[in-house]
Amino acid sequence: MENKLALSQERIDRARELAKRIVSPVQDFIVEHTTVTVERATLRLAGADGADVDGVPVPNLVVDQLKGKLENGAITYYVNALLKTGETVEGLNRKIAEGFRIGELPLGDKAAIDRKAKELVLAFAERVKRNRAHREAKLEQFKGRNCSPLLYVIVATGNIYEDVKQAQAAAGQGADVVAVIRTTAQSLLDYVPYGATTEGFGGTYATQENFRIMRAALDEVIEKEQRYVYLTNYASGLCMPEIAAMGALERLDMMLNDSMYGILFRDINMYRTFVDQKFSRMINAFAGVIINTGEDNYLTTSDAVEKAHTVLASQFLNERFALEAGLPPKQMGLGHAFEMNPTIENGFLLEVAQAQMAREIFPDAPLKYMPPTKFMTGDIFKGQVQDALFNFVSKFTNQGIHLLGMLTEAIHTPFMMDRSIALENAKYVFNNIQDLSGEIEFKKDGIIVKRAHQVLEEAVTFLETIERTGLMEAMEQGEFAEIKRPRDMGKGLDGLVKKGPEYYNPFEAYLINELGLKA
Repeated sequence: MENKLALSQERIDRARELAKRIVSPVQDFIVEHTTVTVERATLRLAGADGADVDGVPVPNLVVDQLKGKLENGAITYYVNALLKTGETVEGLNRKIAEGFRIGELPLGDKAAIDRKAKELVLAFAERVKRNRAHREAKLEQFKGRNCSPLLYVIVATGNIYEDVKQAQAAAGQGADVVAVIRTTAQSLLDYVPYGATTEGFGGTYATQENFRIMRAALDEVIEKEQRYVYLTNYASGLCMPEIAAMGALERLDMMLNDSMYGILFRDINMYRTFVDQKFSRMINAFAGVIINTGEDNYLTTSDAVEKAHTVLASQFLNERFALEAGLPPKQMGLGHAFEMNPTIENGFLLEVAQAQMAREIFPDAPLKYMPPTKFMTGDIFKGQVQDALFNFVSKFTNQGIHLLGMLTEAIHTPFMMDRSIALENAKYVFNNIQDLSGEIEFKKDGIIVKRAHQVLEEAVTFLETIERTGLMEAMEQGEFAEIKRPRDMGKGLDGLVKKGPEYYNPFEAYLINELGLKA
């Protein structure tokens, strides 16, 4: 990556070292704890699925039965039940859904439990490896046929079957990535609904069956268009690891997965979130899933000029948390956004500085660049111009994943024709400035270079403050997005469990080994 901004490598290295120090004590906490959703995700990886007559998912039924015993790991009791009953995984799931209580069975031979558990781990690993190999083969087959950056659109009807129609239409019009937005507030549900869903507000429920339906639909388009189409959903909220598990099993390609988003923007307890994000990211790393982080959200509550350094600081922290979970840079879709107030003089130059800076600091990451939303007014003509400027910056600075702006932002959920217009806008701009980046150098003492240096230096200073304070303390004080979150409050705290000396999770152990992590 050409260093057009002449950024100081020493200051970049300093920021990364600070991020490592900041994350280290949080990692110490993470390895000592599990959560109800980590245990449910483990059960899902083992094959636990289905729901009772009231719609309560089998993984929830198991974990609810095991309250007081989760310090040992839920998988011990699930595998013990398989051995004691002689049932298949599917048969045991049916029995649990009918009211069978596996926690009441006496535990059998530990060696036998371990052997059976490792069979389930192997089945999971083989399935996910097949999924990953299929994706990689298709990407190689259709190499060079996607846009650069990838054109990313959302669908959000609430009905998975209607989503399919809209997703296939968008892919046919040129979208490279289709994200199915989750229904409003699903991130606050401490369970994952079961089966296909047709009712949702502002989005569609993330369920394993919905994942399967949409994956099959986009696979049809891939063959028709002879171009790969990435499927995206949201591994965030109170069920972060479970949704990552479902995505790995059903061959999703990208997942929104931030280390701090749930704390700041959904008031989920920070202890719970930090533990959950680690296991979810380990699953994503193994499955070859690209994560998308949520730094763009900082700019919905903070000013994009004054607080730009907090976005960069968060990118460094998200990168560190991702590395601790085994994610390589090529799977880190670190986020940022085109959110300067359009009335600011030279705002466009500041946007270029921010985007180019991120590109140079994280050269191997497929950066996810978000469109203007905060200052979209409902004036579709002005909105189209704002999106064109955003498209220009994205292509000019070689972003990786480009979430299309909609001229109807702030009016309604996008219609198919809105997406079509957005795709045409982006393709027009991308084509006309295809090689512009290589033709342009920046003035050494100009606005763009000075701004990038300023933001980097402010980010280093900010990280130095966070290191002195501690990450959790800094979040309590509102250092990020100007939102204060007490560590002993927030949703999901009661689902945090300290691991006992006999804690057993062969799926976690397998991922640690495969990803080359410290146990």
